[in-house]
Amino acid sequence: MRVISGYLKGKNIEGYNTPGTRPTMDRVKESIFASIQDFIDNATVLDLFCGSGSLGIEALSMSANSCYFVDNGKEILNYLNKNITNLNIKDKSIVINKDYRDALLYFNNNNIKFNIILVDAPYKLKVMEEVIELVNAYNLLLDNGILVLEYSFDKLKDKYNNLILYKNKKYGDKYVNIYKKIVD
Repeated sequence: MRVISGYLKGKNIEGYNTPGTRPTMDRVKESIFASIQDFIDNATVLDLFCGSGSLGIEALSMSANSCYFVDNGKEILNYLNKNITNLNIKDKSIVINKDYRDALLYFNNNNIKFNIILVDAPYKLKVMEEVIELVNAYNLLLDNGILVLEYSFDKLKDKYNNLILYKNKKYGDKYVNIYKKIVD
């Protein structure tokens, strides 16, 4: 797997074939980042269920200011840390080894907010609505921030409080929903 755009374009990302991971296909990743490119410059990003870090690394390559990478798989976090070191992005990367619920609570308790939250959970977990609810309850998105969800089985609505469906697309049996936090 490689970075597909930005200053790291063409660089290798290791660990995408680790058991328990399911990397985002290049065409899906390319479409996601084309849709959110106007939000990336100087953004603070959360890559939740980050795996090898492909989505967060892509955001950093496209000029995000920093990325919090969250996963609780020990083996995959070894690959993530190796990718961060090999790509020389340690100064922009914060790796958090926690379950997603604990991580979201940690961000709430430490008043850490994001311009972009990328969520690519294992499809079998069906946690997207819970993640949306926690992001809303903890107010983790900055005004006009976006929440990007890649999923397969969840049934999602067009609106969750002040999160409004901005874009959505289907890729075979996968869906990508992008919600934008609307300020009243």
